[in-house]
Amino acid sequence: MGDWIAFWDSKHSIYVNARHRDVHYRLIADDIARYVPAPTATVLDYGCGEALHADRLAAKAGRLILVEAAPHVRAGLAARFKDHPRIEARSPKEMAALADRTLDLAVMNSVAQYLTSSELDTLLVTFRRLLKPDGLLVIGDIVPPHVSPLTDAMALLKLAAANGFLWAALAGLLRTALSDYRRLRSQLGLSLYGQDEMIEKLTAAGFAATRAPANIGHNRARMTFLARAG
Repeated sequence: MGDWIAFWDSKHSIYVNARHRDVHYRLIADDIARYVPAPTATVLDYGCGEALHADRLAAKAGRLILVEAAPHVRAGLAARFKDHPRIEARSPKEMAALADRTLDLAVMNSVAQYLTSSELDTLLVTFRRLLKPDGLLVIGDIVPPHVSPLTDAMALLKLAAANGFLWAALAGLLRTALSDYRRLRSQLGLSLYGQDEMIEKLTAAGFAATRAPANIGHNRARMTFLARAG
């Protein structure tokens, strides 16, 4: 995963402009917030990225732990939310040191595709340990084997058209085709999972899992899974 961490810690062009970045993170925060079980809940968002609208999620919870492996991104999170009483930024190593049964909700959105199968298995076991007996794990933006980059591109253009950055999105897709993201995706590939395969992985980690009715975020061709301790 190291090459992907370095990519996300760089000045990449995945977000075509500031409007895209803002819309993306607002949508993610609002979608995750729907899973917060109570105003006192402890919520963890693993691989949260810049999490520009984490305050919207924190408003629904008692404590929000933002976990990010990319050091510069994590430093930005810590600076952005340093005065917010409910938000803290942690590294994956710090997350692993949390006490057992700390979390009411753990979310990992748009991360599994950048992990190897064994890395994902290890994380699932960690989440299982950290969740309370009635806690919920949400794994979002799982990429099925049949979903192509063209499908992803069309989903982005649909989002862009609805939010006023269509021309920027068209130019951004061209930049992405020539970017380090395209190179890394070609060299490393993405980890793709069908519905049954992901449920089997979650079951092996000790969860009872189902597919959610809708994916987190704008890409409806991808999948989100809900898992509770089995």
